[in-house]
Amino acid sequence: MQAAHDVGPGLAAVHAGIARYYTETVQTHGATPHGVDWTCVPTQELRFVQLLKLCDFTVPFSLNDLGCGYGALLAFLAKRHRASKVDYLGVDLSSAMLAQARELWGKRRKTEFVVGHASARSADYSLASGIFNVRLDPSATRWSQFVASTLEHLHATSHRGFAVNFLAPLPRGMTGIAGLYRAPPGPWRRYCEQTLGAKVEVITGYGMREYTLLVRPA
Repeated sequence: MQAAHDVGPGLAAVHAGIARYYTETVQTHGATPHGVDWTCVPTQELRFVQLLKLCDFTVPFSLNDLGCGYGALLAFLAKRHRASKVDYLGVDLSSAMLAQARELWGKRRKTEFVVGHASARSADYSLASGIFNVRLDPSATRWSQFVASTLEHLHATSHRGFAVNFLAPLPRGMTGIAGLYRAPPGPWRRYCEQTLGAKVEVITGYGMREYTLLVRPA
């Protein structure tokens, strides 16, 4: 099974750069938060809590995890939502990442992993944790095109909605880590509302300088 959603050469170069970056991180750090460029398990799981506010765990559902890495979300689901029935598809640009995911989760029922930048199937929900944070070399314009294209795809393949997170801008005068993408919530909220025609809930105030968008069909 291969991921769908063709892109032009500009975004293909962006995807290739992301794949190289995360292949290097997982080869260096293994199936750990550092392997996907997070600092620790608690902050990684705190992000999952916000993203999963989208989902109704009282009924079975299908879930696309875009930028799934080594499948850390599955470990969180097993710990916090063990009784829930989730048909899971993990999609990642790095085949090295997915090799780790399959080793950890290959025997889980209703679980599949595919290499790609987009999901070939529609699901009830889609999540994407941290996939917009590390901009690397692309220009701000190219990265915005990548974000917009990804949001469009998530909306098109999510029957009941999707959730993503972004790093928030730093206070004036504060210097952050070079290469990270930070954006205020307003522009991407408006993009989802006006261009995608969706309803958007913005979650903030969970202890980190970032925010989560819960995007549902209007």
